[in-house]
Amino acid sequence: MEARMKSAGNPDLTTAIQHLHKAIHAGGVDPRLLALVHLRASQINGCSPCVFAGVDAAMQAGETEERLHNVVAWRETPFFTDEERAALELTEAATRIQDGAAGVTDEIWDAVADHFTEEQLSALILEIATTNFFNRINRTTREQAGKTW
Repeated sequence: MEARMKSAGNPDLTTAIQHLHKAIHAGGVDPRLLALVHLRASQINGCSPCVFAGVDAAMQAGETEERLHNVVAWRETPFFTDEERAALELTEAATRIQDGAAGVTDEIWDAVADHFTEEQLSALILEIATTNFFNRINRTTREQAGKTW
């Protein structure tokens, strides 16, 4: 598979993305959890460059290989806290919005709201949305995993 484009090429887009990332990281959520959220949404969407980037970011933030290998099956493992589970469930519900999926139910919202402030929730939601944004661009353009942006 070859990428369909060599570069996005728009400096305004790069600036906007930098501002999004700054806002996300200013929200007070542990960078390891942000990376796990990014990784899980990217796994769902089959976005190899974002899976690659999510693993890389998580490892740079100090995440363990054991947990990274189990993000895809987080419900069936003992490796994640209740807070992380709530964020991962929010990630899945907000990412899987196709063809009648339930989306973010009140139960999911209440569980995540029990663990995070509104500022942190905003950062999580923005991370999920931004990841889904990149997943769709990368799937459309056939971006390759392992490239440096």
